[in-house]
Amino acid sequence: MYADLLRLLVDDYEVGGVSTEVLTGYEDRPFGEAIGLRLLAAVHRLVLSGSVPELAEFYPSAGGTWDPVLGWEAFEQTLQSRVGEIRSLLSQPPQTNEVGRSAALYGGLLHLVEAVPLPVRLFEIGASAGLNLRADHYRYIADGTSYGPVDSPVVFSSAWSGPVPSVDLRIAERVGCDIAPVNPLTPEGALTLTSYVWPDMDERLARLRGALAVAREVPADVRREDAVSFAHGLELSEGHVTVVWHSIIWQYLSRTDRAAVEERLDELGAQATESMALARLRLEPHRRGSDDWEYVVDLQTWPGGKRRVLGHAAPHGQDLVWSAE
Repeated sequence: MYADLLRLLVDDYEVGGVSTEVLTGYEDRPFGEAIGLRLLAAVHRLVLSGSVPELAEFYPSAGGTWDPVLGWEAFEQTLQSRVGEIRSLLSQPPQTNEVGRSAALYGGLLHLVEAVPLPVRLFEIGASAGLNLRADHYRYIADGTSYGPVDSPVVFSSAWSGPVPSVDLRIAERVGCDIAPVNPLTPEGALTLTSYVWPDMDERLARLRGALAVAREVPADVRREDAVSFAHGLELSEGHVTVVWHSIIWQYLSRTDRAAVEERLDELGAQATESMALARLRLEPHRRGSDDWEYVVDLQTWPGGKRRVLGHAAPHGQDLVWSAE
C-alpha cells in the first residue's frame, strides 16, 4: 500500500501537484529525516483519529480496503483539504521503535544471561515509548519452544530460528531515553505510535496494540534526553549486569555523538567486574557492499570487551535467525 502511495506521490510532485505545497521547505532534507515516512504517518494519524472517513475506507487499519486508484484520489483530496494539519505533523521526528525488535532484544538477553548469570538493568537509547523495555512480558514461540508469559497479549508465533538458551531472565530496572519520548499510557501517545505503523501490516498493528496493554501494567522510565547525556549518566551496579540496548537508531546520531557514547561505554567497561558487569546489545544495519546492508544482532560484554554476532534480522525484527555459535 505504501509503495503505491509513495510512487503516486513522486508522480504528483514531479508535475507540481498538491504534494509540492505540502512539502514546501522539505526539498533538501537529508534521507535520514524520513520525510516520506513522516508524511504518510501524518495522513495515517488523521485516518485513525476519525477526521477523514472518506479516506479511512481505504485503510485496513481503520477497517477499510486499499485500492490504488480510488485510494489515491481520496489521499490526494485529504492533502488538499488538510494541508495545514499535515504540515504541522511533518515537524515531528519519526517514532518507529518497532515492537517486533523485542524478539532480538529478548533472545539477546537470554544469550547474555547464559554467559553472565546476573539480574539485568536494561537501558535503551532511542526508546520512543519504551515498549521494547518490556520485552520479557511478551510471548515468543519458536522451533516448538515457548518463552515468556503464556497470557501475554503480544505473541510472536514464529519469533526466530536457531538455538536460544533457556535461562532465568530477571530485569531489575527499565530505563530509556529519547529526544521526543511518547507516553504510551495516553490516547495521544497511542495514536502517535499507531500512525507510524504501515496500515496494511496486521501483525505489526496487533503487536503494538498488545504492547500498549502491557505498558499499562509494567512500568518503565523513559526520559527526554539525548544519547550522549544518557550514556554519561550511566553507572554500574554491584550484583547486576548493566545492559545498553539500541535498535535502528545509530544512523540518526552524528559521528561525534556516536563516538561520545562509545567512549563512555569504554570508560564503564574499564570499571566492570564479574559481579558488576556491562553489556551492549544492539540490532543495527551494517554495510556488506555499496548498496547491500544486513541487520545484525551483536553483543559486547565487559570485563574484556569481547564482541560477538548473535544473529541477523530484518529491520522490524522479523526473519530473525540466531547464529549456530
